[in-house]
Amino acid sequence: MKNFFSSVKGVVLAGALIGLGAAILQKMGNPGNMGLCVACFGRDVAGAVGLHRAEPVQYLRPEFLALVLGAFVAALANKEFRPRAGSSPAARFFLGAAVGAGALIFLGCPWRAMLRLAGGDLNAVLGLLGLTFGIFVASRFNLKGFSFGVSKDSNLMAGLCFALFAAALLLIRIIYPPLDGEAKSGLLFYSLSGPGSLRAPLWASLVIALVVGYLGQRSRFCSVGAVQDILLFKRFHLLFGVLGFILAAFAANLVFGQFQLGFEKQPIAHTLHFWNFLGLTIVGFGSALAGGCPGRQLFLAGEGDGDAAVFVFGLLGGLAMAHNWGYASSATGLGPHGAAAGALSVVVILAFAISGLKKPAAA
Repeated sequence: MKNFFSSVKGVVLAGALIGLGAAILQKMGNPGNMGLCVACFGRDVAGAVGLHRAEPVQYLRPEFLALVLGAFVAALANKEFRPRAGSSPAARFFLGAAVGAGALIFLGCPWRAMLRLAGGDLNAVLGLLGLTFGIFVASRFNLKGFSFGVSKDSNLMAGLCFALFAAALLLIRIIYPPLDGEAKSGLLFYSLSGPGSLRAPLWASLVIALVVGYLGQRSRFCSVGAVQDILLFKRFHLLFGVLGFILAAFAANLVFGQFQLGFEKQPIAHTLHFWNFLGLTIVGFGSALAGGCPGRQLFLAGEGDGDAAVFVFGLLGGLAMAHNWGYASSATGLGPHGAAAGALSVVVILAFAISGLKKPAAA
């Protein structure tokens, strides 16, 4: 049976529903221009389980987990669940960590950059230009034969690991809900102020994120893949989904009164143009080498891709260390070690890109 969401109309619809869902979650309580952000939500998840102790950003975001489970259900229902792994796992882990650093220098993943643009934040323009540049650089390596190697079919439990991990964390979130005035509930840490304290109702987060996970898996929605497909294959298919995402979020923001045009006084954003550009350059470069944006990596992990799961674990580690080591940005500007982390991330990703080039055959 043909997959409707693989068509142009289907990917536009999927993108529009994802953008609309993100805007609705923001209206229902999630932080400004952050209805759905894989990097920001991953940072909050890392804080909730104690991987960092930055009190304003600790909350076990159910959306992060439900994206994986929605993709898992979609893959299982459509016989696309396939356990596989083995393509340079250590490299993918550190690549994920570097992407996490870039995301928190910018303050958001590519999805949040699009949501910030749809909300009127012009700083996102610099970020999206950087994202495009990073993907362009990665595409030059792809054309020269870059590869992390071929993944191989794996056993069932290996493929189920990340979905089970997401389900277990979600169960913990249900067992230990936030308590009024309490910074810890059972096993979990909860923010009492700051972005981590801004939350949509649990039921809304779960319903919308499960649908987004399902649609993302079926449509192959990917902000990085959209640009990469144009650069490498002159295919615009996924770009229409990205445009649908931005336009739907923009329209919803106008209706909800969430649109504010300008550079200044945007929610959870800074105006350092170079670092906005470089932050998402790092994200674009690393994500394109890994095979998809952070959101796409969650979808792949849900359908049994162990390489994507390792990337996501690396991402979570990088997001946690961004606060432990002071390289996360804030609304006031760059973190004290943000410049060093940005430079190191570029070096790490470039090293992986060069080492992954196909070696010439021996004479």
